[in-house]
Amino acid sequence: MAVIALAGCSGSPGVTTSALALLLAWPLEPGRRMILAECDPDGGAVLHGLLQGTLGDRYGLPNLSVAARKGEFGEAFWRQLIDLNGEDGPRDSPPDRLLLPGITDPAQAASLGSVWKALAQMFRGIEAEHGHDVLLDLGRRGAFGPSGVLAEQADAVLVVVRNTLRCLQSAQGRVRQLEELVGDVGLLVIDEGPYPAGEVQRVLQAPVVATLPCAPGDARVLSDGDEQPRHFTRSKLMKAARTSGALLVQRAAVRRARLDPRAAFASGVRGAR
Repeated sequence: MAVIALAGCSGSPGVTTSALALLLAWPLEPGRRMILAECDPDGGAVLHGLLQGTLGDRYGLPNLSVAARKGEFGEAFWRQLIDLNGEDGPRDSPPDRLLLPGITDPAQAASLGSVWKALAQMFRGIEAEHGHDVLLDLGRRGAFGPSGVLAEQADAVLVVVRNTLRCLQSAQGRVRQLEELVGDVGLLVIDEGPYPAGEVQRVLQAPVVATLPCAPGDARVLSDGDEQPRHFTRSKLMKAARTSGALLVQRAAVRRARLDPRAAFASGVRGAR
């Protein structure tokens, strides 16, 4: 299984919406779980977007900073997860999809200095001991600074970009920065503009790993909690998210095998070369 980080660039490339689509469509084997952690220092969006403020601020990263100071981080972590298939989650959510909400005010990021490293260790432990997948929403700034350890410890890092001239221009510097930090990065493209995958790869000098359609109506279900239309799970966006999830897992496995072949062999990734 894998720890995969999604990072953004300036503008609104759609990191959180993409992360939610992937979370709800992720290909899970029986007994596995998928965890989405909002680790954006600028603040999370799911509590007051998809969940429409129904849970207040009872869950999330701010509680973990308190627990860390008390030496209770590991135990407290599991209490902060929201089961999106439970009574607190949205209608028709698939099972075994868990959310760790982010901070609600950017000022809270200052109190998380000791939390980021503990989170990175926790995610690695969850992946190794339980076989759960972990998806990190790092927003625009979360892959750098104190929270950058999350990107450094991830099996794969992908920059979410739209294939428009404006977004590609702003993404160039961000991709280079991330490559210096974590090595190779991939791209998750929101297909809004005129440029094909080959051109995006040429401009950003990074591989397009997966593509999601630009579907504003379906996206608002995830970003703003709009009512789900009938057959939402079979929408163009969610079908593409299922395919993209499998491609992201494959990239993480290949990258892990290249960086640590013995660990990959021990976890069963024998064909990843």
